[in-house]
Amino acid sequence: MSERSPETGPRRTDLHPDVEAMLAALDAGFPDVTQHDPAELRDIIRARRAPLARQPDMATARDLTIDGPGGDLRLRVFVPHSPTGDSDPTLPVVVFAHGGGFVFCDLDSHDEFCRSMAQAVGVVVVAVDYRLAPEHRAPAAMEDVYRALCWTAEHIEEFGGDPDRIALAGDSAGGNLAATVSLAARDRGGPAVVAQVLLYPVIDDDLDTESYRRFGVGYYNTTAAMRWYWDQYAPEGRDSALVIPTNAASLTGLPPAVVATAELDPPCSAGEDYAKRLESAGVPVIAHRFDGLFHGFLTFPQLSLTPPAREEVWRMMREILGRESDETIWSAK
Repeated sequence: MSERSPETGPRRTDLHPDVEAMLAALDAGFPDVTQHDPAELRDIIRARRAPLARQPDMATARDLTIDGPGGDLRLRVFVPHSPTGDSDPTLPVVVFAHGGGFVFCDLDSHDEFCRSMAQAVGVVVVAVDYRLAPEHRAPAAMEDVYRALCWTAEHIEEFGGDPDRIALAGDSAGGNLAATVSLAARDRGGPAVVAQVLLYPVIDDDLDTESYRRFGVGYYNTTAAMRWYWDQYAPEGRDSALVIPTNAASLTGLPPAVVATAELDPPCSAGEDYAKRLESAGVPVIAHRFDGLFHGFLTFPQLSLTPPAREEVWRMMREILGRESDETIWSAK
């Protein structure tokens, strides 16, 4: 992952020192995904993961299994503590799809992130352990997240969640799933979705955008890795909007969106373009680019720039969910 090319040149010299140090550590320690069998890759990444801390503490953090399109589908439901100590009114809900190139990561890899989201935004989070590629190719992951959305609409009141205020969210590949499930819910007459939160989303398979040309090598996530991820998830059949949302004939009628991109991320340009297309279709959009940061940074809480960036994401989520007045109550500790 530390390769360089004449087209890309050396890494920028104006990066924050902590970002430079993190990128160097990732270059040295994160496996080149293109050189491993997917099952082996999952084992390598899981073995390097820190022990699960189960923090911040939740009022409820429950694993459960529902019937999914491909068999058992695991969910993890996070309910935050009331900041006042009293019982709170029904909370908005976020159905969350994790990143990992459609190939790796799981409920544990994003446990801390989902807990922090639940606490800071003041929402019930339903994390989805969707089927992974290449064993389960597109649109299997999308169908699993859609099924989780339907289950949430039917059952989330049992956890203090509001079935009329359900948002979809995801980071990286999960951002793709949040976008495609939003389309599926619209087109299938499925549960109403009040917002979609797309965090450095993998929107499409165009590997020749400006951000790919500028940051496709040397910034943790690479063009070669992105090509490999797409080949695992959707080696063919990418014409469907349920695989690549920009293939939709229209984006009209989709839920309001938060689109957060990272400047140093190859998919950045596509994410920004999708935000503009949503706006052109009349969809309310809150878009923000995190300059000087790289793909995946929100799940690296040890990076000094991540906590303030998370605060901005939480603020945008509260805004899109109509919880601005709760900002001083539901705030990250």
